[in-house]
Amino acid sequence: MTSKIRWLPVWIVVLTTVVALLPVGFASASDSTVTIAALYRQDVPVSRDTSSPDEVSSLDPGIASDALSITAIENLFLGLTDSDPVTGAVNPEVATSWEVSQDGLTWTFHLRSDVNWMHYDPASKTAAVVRPVVAGDFVYGIKRACDGRLGNYYGSVAAKVIAGCDIVNQTSAEATTDDLVFGDTVKISAPDDVTVIVELQFAAGYFFSMTPMWMLRAVPQETIEEYGDEWTAPGNIVTNGPYFVDEITRGVRRVYVRNEALPLDLFSGNGNLEVVNYSVIEDAGTAYALYLNHQHDAAGVPPAELQNVLADPELSQQVRQIFTLSVYYFGFAHDKAPFDNVHARRAFAAIVDRQAFVEQVASGQGVPMIHFTPPGMAHAAAINEIGVGFDPDYAVAELEAAGYPGCEGFPNINIAAYQGAGNWADFWAAAAEEYLGCDPTLFNTEQLEFSVLLEIIDNETPTQDRPNAWTLGWGPDYADANNWVNDVLSCTADYNFMRPCTEVDDLLNQAARETDPTVRDQLYAEIEEAFFGPDGDYPIVPLFLSSAFSLFKPWYTGPFETDGLFGGAHWGSYTIDMAAKLAARGE
Repeated sequence: MTSKIRWLPVWIVVLTTVVALLPVGFASASDSTVTIAALYRQDVPVSRDTSSPDEVSSLDPGIASDALSITAIENLFLGLTDSDPVTGAVNPEVATSWEVSQDGLTWTFHLRSDVNWMHYDPASKTAAVVRPVVAGDFVYGIKRACDGRLGNYYGSVAAKVIAGCDIVNQTSAEATTDDLVFGDTVKISAPDDVTVIVELQFAAGYFFSMTPMWMLRAVPQETIEEYGDEWTAPGNIVTNGPYFVDEITRGVRRVYVRNEALPLDLFSGNGNLEVVNYSVIEDAGTAYALYLNHQHDAAGVPPAELQNVLADPELSQQVRQIFTLSVYYFGFAHDKAPFDNVHARRAFAAIVDRQAFVEQVASGQGVPMIHFTPPGMAHAAAINEIGVGFDPDYAVAELEAAGYPGCEGFPNINIAAYQGAGNWADFWAAAAEEYLGCDPTLFNTEQLEFSVLLEIIDNETPTQDRPNAWTLGWGPDYADANNWVNDVLSCTADYNFMRPCTEVDDLLNQAARETDPTVRDQLYAEIEEAFFGPDGDYPIVPLFLSSAFSLFKPWYTGPFETDGLFGGAHWGSYTIDMAAKLAARGE
């Protein structure tokens, strides 16, 4: 989801000999001077070659908020727990066991002691043990994630449930100190090196499903203090996960290599990927051509090629339609006209024919949505039974109530879109012309690189510099309706809408604290109605639940349909048959 056109490499580098990490003379976890030397292999390492149109925004678990960054972090850093790539169940990771107090407020996690912090040197292709991972690293990482000075969205998610995190997160940057962040305010502690205790604000039944999340992971304090904002740069970064960062060249490629020193049971699968290569390619047609030429193991299907792919005897056996559980939407800036007016927001939500949008704009790849929480989430309302949806007459009346009858006097609108979503805004503007009588020249769309889009819509950006609306999507972090309507749409969510608090926020807080599942079902139905019903607040315009057709070479296997639905995909769960791949390339 990026935009600005950058220089596009049309060449591809085919590796014939690449360094792979093999542990030599590996010593105990307490030996911090051991170097794991990389040996030159005589055969080609098992490499996955794919492309991405986007750049990773951040490799910092305390900061990352986009899917690409979260996937990289999933493979660089270990959590207390992990989401199973096939079932989605929460499994042990660094924590081997846990218990919760009778009142549901205190969680105690017991950690394994055989995981190390590792430093990988891209220049020498060697990795060294730094020291063992201890409970204090999780305490530091989670407390740091609560620090609002990081400008991180997911700190506000942690702040809704972890005791004291809310106090730190809601303190102004000017008043926040390291003593506040890392002192006793946030109720997380480590009585010893293998025990982490987390205290909650209330007995949140969904907290355990949150524990695999990236902002709750251990990070290396000494590395962060040494390098500051540059601590995640290749050559600086210290990690504890299944893979290392070998190269990040913006606009060209990203390369990760396997951490052979990690205990095998922490690879989240029986995959064999030793090298993970991403080429940065913005043009879907170019990526598709590289797939056809056997240079890439997977690729998306350009809409213009979909029918050809489905009709092709060979390609039709390689294509899969994958539902991501992500809901895409138009977001409104509530801090500037005209969408500071609820009637204007209602009008522009009701002119969107979602079915037509899916067919004409999304090439049929998706399911229309008129409310936010998708099916499959606990306590989700029945799909599309709540909400106004497409209703031009309602829209006309609401725009008149907003003070713009027939769109008279309606101001110019700036819409920020990530790359590939510019036609979404065109569809919206055309609907405004057809159903509301708006002049299409009132709408200006700018396509932006995804990280730039996130920056320009950030609530720290001055109102006059923020767009009026934007395209974005939300995928689940954990399988509960709270992760949607509360973590994204509440007035305390650090999610850029600048929505003032209303009575629906009281319902959000009540639903989060409720323990009776039946009552929670009813409360979340009321919340969706309060947002998207006839008298709704409409912080966003839900559009569709996404799916995509993707191609996978026969030699590339793994849990494509299920992995990464919650958090990032696990590279350790995928397998490449290198002999078959090289044979197809004629190598």
